[in-house]
Amino acid sequence: MPLVPLSAVRYLAPWLRPLRALAARRWLREAEIDGLLALLNPTWRLNRVFARVQGRRWVADDMLALTLQPNGNWRGARPGQHVRLYLEVAGVRLSRSYSLTALHADGSLEIAIKRQPGGRLSNRLLDWVAVGQVLEIGQPFGELCWVEQAPGVLLLAAGSGLTPLLGLLRGALAQGFGAPVTLLHYVRRHGQRAFVHELQALQAQHANLRVRWALSGDPAQAGELSGRFAAEHLHELGDVERRSVFACGPAGFVEQVQGWWHGAPRDGQLQVETFSPPAFNQAEPVRPVRLRFARAQREVQGDSRRSLLEQAEAEGLRPAHGCRQGICASCTCLLLSGAVRDLRSGALFSEPNQPIRLCVSAPQGDVAVDV
Repeated sequence: MPLVPLSAVRYLAPWLRPLRALAARRWLREAEIDGLLALLNPTWRLNRVFARVQGRRWVADDMLALTLQPNGNWRGARPGQHVRLYLEVAGVRLSRSYSLTALHADGSLEIAIKRQPGGRLSNRLLDWVAVGQVLEIGQPFGELCWVEQAPGVLLLAAGSGLTPLLGLLRGALAQGFGAPVTLLHYVRRHGQRAFVHELQALQAQHANLRVRWALSGDPAQAGELSGRFAAEHLHELGDVERRSVFACGPAGFVEQVQGWWHGAPRDGQLQVETFSPPAFNQAEPVRPVRLRFARAQREVQGDSRRSLLEQAEAEGLRPAHGCRQGICASCTCLLLSGAVRDLRSGALFSEPNQPIRLCVSAPQGDVAVDV
């Protein structure tokens, strides 16, 4: 039983400002202060965010939802954002980004974790984490934002791409968004349809919401669509041409949605997010380049195909990174000289001293970066 309850830990967080100032000036060691605070409550830290697991429930055959109550260092979040979760396994500190599927009035939050074959962190969390345990999380990040004035919204999700869109949907409906909203979720099996009961309850409560599923593995049942993403599916949904569109899922799925969107003039906005690294265009020739990692004082032979993060790691360097998909911005550094191509959009960047994300930037010639 903690000596100080979590409610008190959250309340007392602002009172630790003097200690934070002393630690920032290195007059006190933050690690020693954290050790003392943790004795009073396992979630208590000077600056880092730790959260107690308040609940866990299976929302699909391969997806678990965790409800977390963070300490007072949590700065709050908005729907559609993500957090990084950290866990030490066999002496190795692992981390992964998870979407916020719900934000509750009591300050707690919900994330959903999908089982990944061979995943070191996801499988550990699904099989090991219990109610009452304490996990470290990061502050929220993410750029998806609901379009308040849209005449309608279309949400397109594949697999775990549902999770950030569910957070956005819950937040918008709670705020009274009344324009038509359609959610189409692509999965392989019926058992992978996540949050089915919650979505059906939202649909029953809000007349402007329609939820549909598309199956690419199991046979489609009444009211379901069959196969992977296709423009014909959107025709079956009715009038979606004037709606703002959110698409989230693997890179290939998002690229297909973008192709449909740009295939004709449309109203509204398109916002996308992918949970897998962008694929390299195999038709583009591979060129040798010289890479200079300025802080490491290393200059090596590289190529124009792989990301700068991959090539730095291949040379034994260990730049800070997180999601490896261009979402969390943990690998952001300065481009000192040369040009890079964004693997997601194909855009070129060459202005010196501009920030780039190593995990989605491929060199287009000799490049120097502040790594």
